[in-house]
Amino acid sequence: MENLLDDTYFMKKALQEAEEAFRKGEIPVGAVIVIDNRIIARAHNLTELLNDVTAHAEMQAITAAANFLGGKYLQNCTLYVTLEPCQMCAGALYWSQISKIVYGARDEKRGCLTLNTQLHPKTTMLGGVLAEEATELMKRFFIEKRNLN
Repeated sequence: MENLLDDTYFMKKALQEAEEAFRKGEIPVGAVIVIDNRIIARAHNLTELLNDVTAHAEMQAITAAANFLGGKYLQNCTLYVTLEPCQMCAGALYWSQISKIVYGARDEKRGCLTLNTQLHPKTTMLGGVLAEEATELMKRFFIEKRNLN
C-alpha cells in the first residue's frame, strides 16, 4: 500500500499555514516539522504581528519543534516550508542539525541557494514540491498588497 504521508501531503499542511499567514496580512510562508510521519510543529510568518524581523515561519517552527522534543537538535526531522529558506533561517537550520528540508517555491533573490548559505553536512534538501501552489499564493498576496496601497 502506498504511503499517503509523503512530501506532497506535508507540503499541503505547510501551505495551510501559509494561507493562515496570508489571512493575517503576513507574507504567506508556512512551515511544518515532521518526525516519524508525525507533525510536531506548525508555523507561519509572524513578522508583522510580532514586529520582529526574525519571526519567519521556519524560525517559529524550529522553536516549537525543539520545545516539543525537549532539546535543541532536530535530527531525524524534516522541515516542509513553502518558500526556500533565507540565509537567516538556513543558518538556524544548520545549528538545529535538521535532517531534511523540503521547500516549495524558490526565492531567487534572498534564498539560501542563491546566497550559497551552507547547510549542515548531514542535511539534505529537496525543492519544488507544490512549487506552483506556493508561487501562486505569494503572487496573489503581493498583487493584493499593491492594490491596497
